[in-house]
Amino acid sequence: MMSFIYVTCSSLDEARNIGRTLVEEKLAACVNIFPVNSIYMWEGELKGALEFALIIKTTESKFKEIEKKIKEMHSYENPCIVMLKIGDCSKEFENWIKSIVK
Repeated sequence: MMSFIYVTCSSLDEARNIGRTLVEEKLAACVNIFPVNSIYMWEGELKGALEFALIIKTTESKFKEIEKKIKEMHSYENPCIVMLKIGDCSKEFENWIKSIVK
C-alpha cells in the first residue's frame, strides 16, 4: 500500500540531503520539499522556526527503513516522522511508486 511520510527539517540543505538519499536508495519514489513556519513547545518554551517539510512518497512497508535512515541523518534530537496511509489514489501513480521503491 502506498503511503506518504511527513518530516520536518532544520534547513533546506538537510531536507535536500535526506530527500536525495531516500530516492537514490530506492526507499522513496519522490520527495517534495517546501518551507513551513512552525510554532511549537520545546522544553517548556514556546518556539518558532522556519523549517523545511518533506512529503516522502513511498510504500507502507518501507516506513521502518526510512525512519531509521532519517534518524541517522537528521539534526533534531526528536524529529517529526509521521506516516500517512493513503486510502485511494490513481492506479497509475501507485504503480509508478511500486516500480521504483524496492
